[in-house]
Amino acid sequence: MNEHVDVIIVGAGLSGIGAAHHLQERCPDRSYLILEARKAMGGTWDLFRYPGIRSDSDMHTLGYNFRPWTKAKSIADGPSIREYIEDTAKEGGIDRHIRYGHRVTGVEWSTPDARWTISTDGPDGAAHFSCNFVHMCSGYYDYDRGHTPDFSGQESFAGRVVHPQLWPEDLDYSGKRVVVIGSGATAVTLVPEMAKQAASVTMLQRSPTYVVSRPGEDALANWLRSKLPSKAAYGMTRWKNVLMGMFFYRMTRKSPAKVKQKLLDAVREHLGPDYDVGTHFTPRYNPWDQRLCLVPDADLFDTIKAGRADVVTDTIERFTPTGILLTSGRELRADIIVTATGLEVKLLSGISPVVDGVPIKMGSALQYKGMMFSDVPNLAFTFGYTNASWTLKADLVAMYMCRLLNTMKKRGLRQATPRIGSEEVTPEPFVDFSSGYIQRVADQLPKQGNRKPWKLNQNYALDVMALRFGSVDDSMEYSNPLPAREKVAA
Repeated sequence: MNEHVDVIIVGAGLSGIGAAHHLQERCPDRSYLILEARKAMGGTWDLFRYPGIRSDSDMHTLGYNFRPWTKAKSIADGPSIREYIEDTAKEGGIDRHIRYGHRVTGVEWSTPDARWTISTDGPDGAAHFSCNFVHMCSGYYDYDRGHTPDFSGQESFAGRVVHPQLWPEDLDYSGKRVVVIGSGATAVTLVPEMAKQAASVTMLQRSPTYVVSRPGEDALANWLRSKLPSKAAYGMTRWKNVLMGMFFYRMTRKSPAKVKQKLLDAVREHLGPDYDVGTHFTPRYNPWDQRLCLVPDADLFDTIKAGRADVVTDTIERFTPTGILLTSGRELRADIIVTATGLEVKLLSGISPVVDGVPIKMGSALQYKGMMFSDVPNLAFTFGYTNASWTLKADLVAMYMCRLLNTMKKRGLRQATPRIGSEEVTPEPFVDFSSGYIQRVADQLPKQGNRKPWKLNQNYALDVMALRFGSVDDSMEYSNPLPAREKVAA
């Protein structure tokens, strides 16, 4: 027989551990399991081990709303974030609910039984579990491989080619010539860190990204923590950073040209008047059409200014035995090439839910409040903000799921299904974001609608109102009454 629990959480990363905490706190009578494909918790922060790995958001908003971040550094390194997740799991007894090595391969809903059957590839082969509610906290990208374009002549390169997602433990880059292909968050992290030991580091980009410097420590947060209880200081800092982020994002939408100029002026201030900011740090798009890159304490700019690294903006003609030949005719010599070329989006671990024997086409489904899908019962998923910290949304989704569970229990019903109903909803893209990793799979992603509750807010304050305090009945169909014997037992 399948092992049965009330709730199954898929993924033991930042979102999954947080979801378990909220479930324990708000629905203490519900049993649950966390199914984790890997052998350790931490998700992204356990997978990525490249030099300098760090958050690209401040930890006062990337941290949980229930657990203060108390370290001095606001822009934290990967090991510190992994430790934060592990400590949260251990202190709450959440770690005892994790089943490692269970890769979910299928999820099937049965209306008569009001339950999901979860198929996994486990340590001992195929395994099956059942539950009444599924919360997918498996992230948004493929953990097994990153995005790597097919570069002509790559097989001829005599050196080593590595992708940051699968960083080899034995890679020695001291005294070597390194080329990092990319201009995103990973690239701007790798360049200053590798430059500490490498003979030379070049960041090769096809087109620039907005890069913003921010202090590695939040002085106000550290001061507040010295004067107030940690929770009070954390809450004040969290809302300060949320509101500042919302204000900045609003300005980018309202006055993109003005914000763009301010961002570029800041880069010129760091690199000096003679640096070619127009070529190497001026994107073709407006701020927040794609995610901005955050660098703490201007480390990237300082490294460039000190001559320990440089930026080349060009396209790749082909790899050569000794490096990379650019379209301009220039050759970049390299001993090691790092392809920091992005992620492969893989929503819900690449699984399509099956409802009463019918597979759901995710490319045709509509998101409900950015956390469920039209006509898919008792299944929530976590996908963070594109313009703010991931965990801000993850906390809200977890709390809303608990509200649904408690509503169903109170009403004696077992099924909650988002329904579009008779009112017309016009489908729109999954997110309003031009980044390549989203655009490459846009046709495979669920859509959002042109009106609430099907339209994404991308705004934490609005989502607080909708998910923490808003109605649990709008466009939600509750059904599937408890069998008589269960009512008696209850």
